[in-house]
Amino acid sequence: MPELPEVAALADFLDGRMAALPIRRIDVASLSVLKTAEPPYTALAGRTVSGVERIAKYLVIRTVPGAPADTEPQLDLVIHLSRAGWIRWSQSLAPTPPRPGGKGPIALRVHCGLPGEGFDVTEAGTQKRLAAWVVRDPSEVERIASLGPDALSLDRAGLAAVLAGSGGRLKTLLTDQRTLAGIGNAYSDEILHAARLSPFAIAKTLDDEAVDRLYGALGATLREATERLAGLGVGKLKAEKHTGLKVHAREGLPCPVCGDKVREVSYADRSFQYCPTCQTGGKILADRRMSRLLK
Repeated sequence: MPELPEVAALADFLDGRMAALPIRRIDVASLSVLKTAEPPYTALAGRTVSGVERIAKYLVIRTVPGAPADTEPQLDLVIHLSRAGWIRWSQSLAPTPPRPGGKGPIALRVHCGLPGEGFDVTEAGTQKRLAAWVVRDPSEVERIASLGPDALSLDRAGLAAVLAGSGGRLKTLLTDQRTLAGIGNAYSDEILHAARLSPFAIAKTLDDEAVDRLYGALGATLREATERLAGLGVGKLKAEKHTGLKVHAREGLPCPVCGDKVREVSYADRSFQYCPTCQTGGKILADRRMSRLLK
């Protein structure tokens, strides 16, 4: 799933290629992706891209009128890539629209600038969760309106207040977008490993020293990843993300800090990874497919 650093890199990439260019048309290959009908997606044709931004894990393509007859001062195309969505930029897009309802990965195609320029919004797999909205303001998207503070916007006191108000586990808190926006499964694993904290630690029970470690690890992990991905083409972002991971998706491999074997806990259709020596005092957390935690 693209998280804050990848979405920031995608926003910068698109902004550098789309800003000040006209949107020539938008093709919709999967109608289920569109979550709004008014304004229609066709209203974006002929408008000029004023910039591309990130809100948490959402891409926001902002547009302004491209002709005097266009009376909408602001229309935004908001895209949430969910777990398996991605952006594929091209300078040779086919002029023929993708077939609606087709079995291919393309959900949405945006033509902008010169003929052939633009990008496809794709989604791999069979679970279709990618979503797009056309709105006059991003706050009209209910999911955005309900977001918690951006993960990089909090100071130490702000994070401490969030932790003190939660009786949940740290792993759950870090990935709950209504509590803290922008972090997903991968970077929450990395943040907790860097902070030397158990994924199952209860948020409100952390002492001051543990809060300090978590605050430092959160900022350092997200900023380092964001800086490392900045300026890369969309084709390189996924691979580069994985090169910086120390525990996530590394089950069975040695922890790069202590050498212990990285372990995994699975639940539902997800899993997370951690290092017992660095994070749980050597205790092994049982896989969620088992009946209980090992004591």
